[in-house]
Amino acid sequence: MMIIAVMAAIAIPGLIRARMSGNEASAIGSMRAIHNSQVTYAQACGFGGFATSLGDLATAPNGGGSPFISPDLNANGVVKAGYAVLIVPGAGAAPVRAAASTCNSTLSQSSYHATATPIIRGVSGTRAFATNSSGSVWESYSGGLIPPSLAGSHLLE
Repeated sequence: MMIIAVMAAIAIPGLIRARMSGNEASAIGSMRAIHNSQVTYAQACGFGGFATSLGDLATAPNGGGSPFISPDLNANGVVKAGYAVLIVPGAGAAPVRAAASTCNSTLSQSSYHATATPIIRGVSGTRAFATNSSGSVWESYSGGLIPPSLAGSHLLE
């Protein structure tokens, strides 16, 4: 019995670290997916402007077709793999087009800032991630929300 307890004590922390690593990889993937969706939205729908929220990216064009992002990222604050994901206006964002003139009746803006923040730091993940209209992915070792100014964050890729 003692051998099983010792083996469990050794294995469980490794499993928790592996799960957090998987959650962090998913969050980075979400940041990439958001950027790719934003680029597609800007080119096909927003007249060069970016969507203001995940809900806007999840809205299909009025004339038919698919939304710009997958259904698992369909609303600001959605939780995916232990991370809360959202889009806010980027630093210095300005309106580009009114809702009436975009292909899916949503607003477009000159920049965006997307973040993925662990729901429970140290359990779902230890780092927070962000991307913006530059397409770079940023990380914060503190796990806290990365502001649009990217203060306190480091370039991941």
